[in-house]
Amino acid sequence: MPRVVTLAHYYTAPEIQQMADKVGDSLELSLFARDADADIIVFAGVRFMAETAKILNPNATVILPDAGSTCSLVTQTDVTTLKAWRESYPDHVHVSYINSSAEHKALSDWIVTSRNVDDIIAHLYAEGKKVIFSPDRNMGAYLNFQHGYDMPLWSAVCEVHDKFNQTALDEAFAAVKTAKYLIAHPESPLPVLQQADYVGSTSGMLNWIKTFDKEPDAAIFVATEDGILYNMRLARPDLNIEQAPIYAGCQCNSCPYMKMNTIEAVKRAQAGQGTVIDYLTPADMDAARAPIERMLEFSKRYYA
Repeated sequence: MPRVVTLAHYYTAPEIQQMADKVGDSLELSLFARDADADIIVFAGVRFMAETAKILNPNATVILPDAGSTCSLVTQTDVTTLKAWRESYPDHVHVSYINSSAEHKALSDWIVTSRNVDDIIAHLYAEGKKVIFSPDRNMGAYLNFQHGYDMPLWSAVCEVHDKFNQTALDEAFAAVKTAKYLIAHPESPLPVLQQADYVGSTSGMLNWIKTFDKEPDAAIFVATEDGILYNMRLARPDLNIEQAPIYAGCQCNSCPYMKMNTIEAVKRAQAGQGTVIDYLTPADMDAARAPIERMLEFSKRYYA
């Protein structure tokens, strides 16, 4: 019997996470996929994550449960235009967010996740390098604001995180009579991030919740995809945790692509049926692997 390992991102539904051998954020799942002793890796996430697993573990068969599970950061990026943009900055290091296609990664010098992007870009600037950043405009704008960088930015956004807005947050905050906090993922728009008490990766926000030791009746608003709220409430059922509103108080912001990972689709993938990531050539994978491995080596040193 083939050894099947199932990975699930925090943004998948709770019942999908319960089917997984490993649940995590992009960095955790990349490391797990690379080292997995598996014949088949079922990746309950989105396509770029499954591609990354295949790049890092080319001997495994990697299956995406639903062919439609993509990402707006990928669909909003034309790789031919990206290549021309990169070539217009020949003296810059191209840093790309892991939420990108294999072709995109192959045009990059470094890959980053939301957990290590601050440290890696700070490292490059400390070495005297100039940086261009893609594809997430909101994340790049926050880094430029927070650290005074002048990175040229690509102009794609996460369609889920980009819906969070300051007006809706102000209205939600005004309705709360207790203490209130906002934690946010850096894919959110800059006005939201400027208002946040904590900005960080999915795992970073989860850890912030786990260690929260302030007012027990505080309202904690979370500006990210709603899947992680399951993990947060599981870890801290004593806290009042709500997703940040997107408009008119609506707290209903889900990634439609992550939610394509249904129980039925994951079960089919575990049985060997689904979208097999078999279209990447060895040359494609080699080109994309180099900047990913550069990130993983850096992360091994800094997050060991």
